[in-house]
Amino acid sequence: MLSGEELLAGSTLNFEIEIPPDILHPTGQQQDDAETNNTVRLRPLTVRDLQLISRAAKESDSLMATLMVHRALVEPQMTVAQVNGMHIGLVQYLLQHVNEISGITASQEQINEAVDAPLIKAAFVLAKEFGWTPQQVNELTLGQVLLNLQMLRGKHGVEKK
Repeated sequence: MLSGEELLAGSTLNFEIEIPPDILHPTGQQQDDAETNNTVRLRPLTVRDLQLISRAAKESDSLMATLMVHRALVEPQMTVAQVNGMHIGLVQYLLQHVNEISGITASQEQINEAVDAPLIKAAFVLAKEFGWTPQQVNELTLGQVLLNLQMLRGKHGVEKK
């Protein structure tokens, strides 16, 4: 069995991420200095980080991305305003790495498995047949999903049109 210390050890790791010149300078106006170091140091986000970020960002995806990069950026240290001033391509590149080192990315295989999950397929069928929004489908209980699927299958005297 893993110990508590071993489970927590991953959150203390730092990762050096090299930023490609075309991401750092998308207009092609790179610095001439060949000695330029294009690396940053990131750390994985913790559950506490994500709780704080989600509370602070409420429903703003762009603020959430900025806060995630800010919390993960160990070196150079930057303020939220400075991270917010980065161009979007750089923020997206850093966010991709933050998600990866924090273990919150999904592989193509995981995405394919999720799409093939029976509950996801059922939600899609219900949304399509009844014209419901994803939010409306998400509010259904498992029993309601099953009952509506039964109705669509023509059981209990209700025929599908």
